[in-house]
Amino acid sequence: MRRRAAAVLTAGALAGTALLTGCGGSASASGDGSGAKADLSVTSAYMPQPVSDSMAAGFLTIVNEGGAADQLTSVTSDVAGSVTAHETVGGTMREAGRLTVPAHGRLVFKSGGDHLMFDGLKRKPVRGQTVSVVLHFATSGELRVEMPVKSATYNPATGH
Repeated sequence: MRRRAAAVLTAGALAGTALLTGCGGSASASGDGSGAKADLSVTSAYMPQPVSDSMAAGFLTIVNEGGAADQLTSVTSDVAGSVTAHETVGGTMREAGRLTVPAHGRLVFKSGGDHLMFDGLKRKPVRGQTVSVVLHFATSGELRVEMPVKSATYNPATGH
């Protein structure tokens, strides 16, 4: 009887150790041990119909509902030779490096401010079409977005 009780206690101890080890392993797998990560989505994406045959602009808002920041590292699209993020600082436009999407925050690309530049258009997008864009993030990987092409004078505040 004593052997059986000892075997049950030993099995219970081993099972408890395995459970605790499993818990520790999953926490450390999240990187910082907190389990916090970015939770990204996109709203308000659109491209005004370009007036140029070679360049276009794009606008969108990246929303992060997660507990960790992430960085937009690059943007690609099959409609352009290159897509770059641009910052507008003091009325001057310049190419941006990595842009941070803060935890529980937003990264906004809007007319007159930060925006996407599509250079070397392979075809000129027209109103009613959509343009596929892939946003590349440092930790979250890729996020695919379908960007509708609106009129060249489209105003998101009015929807016209």
